[in-house]
Amino acid sequence: MTLLRRSPLATGDPRRLRELLERCCDLANQHTLPSVVVGIAGAEGEPLFPELIDYVESALRVEDAVFRMTRERAVLFVADVDRTRALEILERLLADFRERFPAVRTPTVSLGFFEVAPGAERPALKEVLPAVFDPMMTVLPRN
Repeated sequence: MTLLRRSPLATGDPRRLRELLERCCDLANQHTLPSVVVGIAGAEGEPLFPELIDYVESALRVEDAVFRMTRERAVLFVADVDRTRALEILERLLADFRERFPAVRTPTVSLGFFEVAPGAERPALKEVLPAVFDPMMTVLPRN
């Protein structure tokens, strides 16, 4: 009998997005601390956005994750923080990016948040994605 090893899901595979959300919920329950799903959107055609996401991904902790949806959209899963702390972390990372990679025009990004409380019912992606890419997202850098 041949055993098939389960191959890891490809980076852009939508099943990986679902898997990351489940992991985010599991960490919130295991650590009894909230976790936050963050939607990051750049302006259409923003040339620095992919590099910004690369930088954010490299600066995250091991338990955190990034899922790239499109060239201008990504979803971050940040464990053991609430919405306020997640915003502080992203503001710091974006400021670090601007400092390390100065550009003529600083890329503007929009952020949306969905907090996963420990012990709460597991949300579906169809609830989370509209919340993190809501038109009323927080825009950075703030003027």
